[in-house]
Amino acid sequence: MRFRLKAFGLHLLGSACVLALVLGALYLGWYRWPGWYLTGVLHVTAILAGVDVTLGPLFTLLIANPGKPRRELARDIAVIVVLQVVALAYGSATLWRGRPLYYTFSSDRLEIVQASEIPPEEIALALKQNPDFAPHWYSRPRWVWAPLPDDPAEQSRIMAGAVSGEGADVIQMPRYFKPWALGHDALRRQLKPLDQFFIFTKTEKQTLKRRLAQHGMASDQADTIFLSGHDRPLLAVFDPATLHLQAILRAD
Repeated sequence: MRFRLKAFGLHLLGSACVLALVLGALYLGWYRWPGWYLTGVLHVTAILAGVDVTLGPLFTLLIANPGKPRRELARDIAVIVVLQVVALAYGSATLWRGRPLYYTFSSDRLEIVQASEIPPEEIALALKQNPDFAPHWYSRPRWVWAPLPDDPAEQSRIMAGAVSGEGADVIQMPRYFKPWALGHDALRRQLKPLDQFFIFTKTEKQTLKRRLAQHGMASDQADTIFLSGHDRPLLAVFDPATLHLQAILRAD
């Protein structure tokens, strides 16, 4: 039994270190708050942890037998490790494709944009027309203003495509992105008191009011806007004078 426990412990330690390294790099680079919440990646990380840190070492505990020939034991453990590596590669690729690249302000809301949401043709256009905001493999999340273009015909085309689902929205078109600071006046006009946002339920508003109070902020000030993604929206609080982001609060 001691041999089994030792093999289990070594496998568990190695698996945990590799997983921590991969997830840590992704978190520090792209998934810091509020990225991990808005992208809803917790289920992917839970599956990765279940396969790499739980099932892998448990299988080793089951097959580790001191009476088994070393060559056979090494083969069995190698099979387990290969399966772990495949699961880790698949999960890591999923997280990489879904990494947050932009936090956009457009029209009346803030939205997160993931790498997988930007069509390849839009990336190519951005590299030619607006290279400062084009996404690269090394791009980190950035806050940008994504206004509709000045051309009315192009505005109508983008809006129609976004509504029908047959085309990209402007927040998926980096060729139109502008520096965050240039959108301050437009953002300031969209800031509202919490109660004016119907996207939050009554219970969520009560939770948000409590969290605003904990931060020493009033809930009746026109200094908030919602931030949406694939999970429930968050509440972003800005200083109306400087547009400095003061807090991003969960409603659950």
